[in-house]
Amino acid sequence: QVQLVESGGGLVQPGGSLRLSCAASGMVVSFYHMGWYRQTPGKIRELVAHITNSGRTNYAAFVRGRFTISRDNAKNTLTLQMNSLKPEDTAVYYCYADIRATDYWGQGTQVTVSS
Repeated sequence: QVQLVESGGGLVQPGGSLRLSCAASGMVVSFYHMGWYRQTPGKIRELVAHITNSGRTNYAAFVRGRFTISRDNAKNTLTLQMNSLKPEDTAVYYCYADIRATDYWGQGTQVTVSS
């Protein structure tokens, strides 16, 4: 069965960086479209970044130029490098995989940007 486990969240000061990882099991990350969403209390979950199985990437306007999505095929892991973090980036970040029109989600990892 498919399992996605995020890690790498935490507390960081504005302007700092974090690297989120999503370890996948029961699937091969390079075979499927995957990405990251985020959610804050009272808001709907919003797309942050997406990568297709062919490697094409897409970013939300509010992270473009600051975040980078990538895959580590050897580790079967999806990553999100987040630079120049802002307080408004504070959210729970979720990894997802689109497998044959079914979405699989991780449990989320908290990112807090605060001084």
